[in-house]
Amino acid sequence: MTTKISIDTDNIQLDQFLKWAGVLASGGEIETAKRRRLAPGDIIEIEGLGSYEVTRD
Repeated sequence: MTTKISIDTDNIQLDQFLKWAGVLASGGEIETAKRRRLAPGDIIEIEGLGSYEVTRD
């Protein structure tokens, strides 16, 4: 099951998304491109936690 997380901008940085979604309090992750920009429709999969889809209001 994928949890949909809505943002109110055109895109968001991965580390900011993780904090916004409440997935990781620090925004820290193994991804080497933590400043990667996410856009609505992108899906982030985190082993042991689940999948998250970026959506737009």
